[in-house]
Amino acid sequence: MFRILLVDDEPSVLEMLKNMLESDDYEILEANNGVRARAICETSSIHLIITDIVMPEKNGIDLILEIKKEFPEITIIAISGGGGIEGRFNYLDIAALVGAQNILRKPFSVSELRDATHSALQGKEVVTSI
Repeated sequence: MFRILLVDDEPSVLEMLKNMLESDDYEILEANNGVRARAICETSSIHLIITDIVMPEKNGIDLILEIKKEFPEITIIAISGGGGIEGRFNYLDIAALVGAQNILRKPFSVSELRDATHSALQGKEVVTSI
């Protein structure tokens, strides 16, 4: 079974993501910020991270940079409702540049999330250890 880590500081978004993916056979873990997500990656075998960008404590860009450096086998999908740096750089474009394999702009549909998830997990080997 693939293990997916959902990262968002809004509980309602975490619940929505979990509901969107629950019909598929995934083990879902949740974190409300990048610090907690990083800790989970150190203790669990994660196949895919779906992370928001704008969060307190550790934002999604910093999380992506750390994960790609220390856990390069983990695939990342970045999600965001928009925003950027000084109106010049979009957060999702930055996420793609630093290592997110796919990006989704909120709001997205169930089929968009499921398609991105299936694509991200293609070719990955299921590891059952924690």
